[in-house]
Amino acid sequence: MEKTVSFKNNEINLAGHLYLPDDIDENKKHPAIVIGHPVGGVKEQVAGSYALKLSEHGFITLTFDASYQGESGGKPRYLEDPASRVEDVRCAVDYLSNHPLVDENRIGGLGICGSGGYVVNAAQTEHRIKAVAGLSSVDIGGLFRDGFEGITTLDERQIMLEEVGKQRTKEANGEPIQLIPIVPDSADELTENTPVLYREAYEYYRTPRAQHPNSPNRMVFTSIDKIMAYSSYDQVDTISPRPLLLIAGSAADSLYFSEEAYKKAKEPKELFTIQGATHIDLYDKPEFVDPAVEKLLEFFGENL
Repeated sequence: MEKTVSFKNNEINLAGHLYLPDDIDENKKHPAIVIGHPVGGVKEQVAGSYALKLSEHGFITLTFDASYQGESGGKPRYLEDPASRVEDVRCAVDYLSNHPLVDENRIGGLGICGSGGYVVNAAQTEHRIKAVAGLSSVDIGGLFRDGFEGITTLDERQIMLEEVGKQRTKEANGEPIQLIPIVPDSADELTENTPVLYREAYEYYRTPRAQHPNSPNRMVFTSIDKIMAYSSYDQVDTISPRPLLLIAGSAADSLYFSEEAYKKAKEPKELFTIQGATHIDLYDKPEFVDPAVEKLLEFFGENL
């Protein structure tokens, strides 16, 4: 059962979907899971798919559009601000903590792709999240600072930040906000050097496979200084003794982000790899999604 809901991050209205099990007992309180969507995504895509699947097995689930994105409020549109994204997660926990059907002591968090960094980051200091999981996790700060597996040089990073500064000056002088694509807009932009994640992200986000009008593949260019200043996993060890689960495909070029988080974390922790799966395979391919859901059900079932 899907319900449209809303809640606030300060003055920004966040648009969400709350999923309730069809046979829910309204005389009891139940475990619940906050689910964060990927960078550039919206609640109707992979986050909503996992929210529905987990609700079919007894969990109340909440997914929502991030601040500045989708049906949520906030200007400028398509700003990607890690601080706001992490606070969105906290505000989602606020909402669930006050829901009459939710047991506030049994709230978990699941983040997908960039939210596999944001939700895990929130859990480092948000102790109302009793168990946290990341799926195809990415530390967006590390990705923008270093590129895939460190291919971006310090000089290249500095040049990009110089350009961000120039653009901020222009916008402060009244010029239009600059938007940039997050993944390739068309198949013509794909080359043999395009990382698999971006190639498959094009196929997922920019074709009928999962394209959505509220996910236009745009980000405010000056988001980059905020992103580069952010790191998802600096305090991941402080989640302990609450449990951490990281799920990733064995063939994902983003796997090293989950490995980094796992290495830094303390017990109880688990890195669960799904053989043969790429990053995007875990979004919507049943042969890979099904074992991921089974693992999530086991994890949240034991810990919530």
